[in-house]
Amino acid sequence: MTKELSKKTDAELKKELFEKKESLRKFIFSMSGSKTRNVKEGRDTKKEIARILTEINKRQIK
Repeated sequence: MTKELSKKTDAELKKELFEKKESLRKFIFSMSGSKTRNVKEGRDTKKEIARILTEINKRQIK
């Protein structure tokens, strides 16, 4: 996963970050209505968001 992120441009990373945050928001709202069964999805999405933010911050430090 991290190798894939390092190959993407800054714009692609920001777009993917926005999409992941949006999917996490939708997941949280669907959990409140008990519509979803896959509870691991939220944790996995948070980890992906953290990986993207780490890559973005690493690029800013360089």
